[in-house]
Amino acid sequence: MSTDGFAVRTMRRQEVEAAVGWAEREGWNPGVSDAEAFYAADPEGFFIAELDGAPVGSVSVVNYSEAFAFAGLYILRPEYRNRGYGSRLFAAGMAHAGNRNIGGDGVLAMLEKYRTRSGFSLAYRNIRFEGTGGGNEPEGPVDIAAVPFEPLAAYDARHFPAPRPRFLAAWIRQEGTRGRAVLTEDGEIAGYGVIRRCHHGNKIGPLFADTPDVAEDIFLALSAQVPGEPVYIDTPEPNAAAVALARRQGMVPVFETARIYTKAVPGLPLDEIFGVTSFELG
Repeated sequence: MSTDGFAVRTMRRQEVEAAVGWAEREGWNPGVSDAEAFYAADPEGFFIAELDGAPVGSVSVVNYSEAFAFAGLYILRPEYRNRGYGSRLFAAGMAHAGNRNIGGDGVLAMLEKYRTRSGFSLAYRNIRFEGTGGGNEPEGPVDIAAVPFEPLAAYDARHFPAPRPRFLAAWIRQEGTRGRAVLTEDGEIAGYGVIRRCHHGNKIGPLFADTPDVAEDIFLALSAQVPGEPVYIDTPEPNAAAVALARRQGMVPVFETARIYTKAVPGLPLDEIFGVTSFELG
């Protein structure tokens, strides 16, 4: 404990659940079961700030590999903001990543602060679209449960800056989640996507696909699982086909983030990334 009663420590599992609850109150609309998968990614990567023993803030910096980490869940209770606590909390979390390239999704208004505080630079914008589920499920996509996990994890790793098998295994199996994949005639994965129950409606993410047509089939298959309910998808703005898909399905933009990195922008195939997995964990 510091002399002013402020301290940062690693979260316990149940505290990650609480931090996801704070994210909901901030209006970020996380999944109702996200905490389990988040914690599986890196149990040492979640931090809680306390003042005289009472929780006042959170941040996550999840180490996916020796080269890459992702920061999120940066929340300070409103009454404790602008008092220097946020900077100390953020610095403690960033220290967990060491010399890794750190990614994040920040609000656009905070870009200058992220740049000056931790050296983050803008890569591109992500746009959250909102629509309504329903329609008929196309014939092509198959239930993700029928796809062997190893090739699924390998396909996922092509579209993310690091392999994340522990996270992925928990993510696709969390309660209220359904997944679909498209396979080629040779049985290779041509795309996959997941839709999960959120505090408000349902969110598609990730949605990775070799082509826009495959992405649309997966999108339609997932949307058909939740007729009449709100559906969200977070699209990288540089993928014009992803933005066009969302608009073609009658979705409207409701929120934006800035995808930022402390080092070089990873060389990912953005034209195959139609839906971001999570603003909190990348």
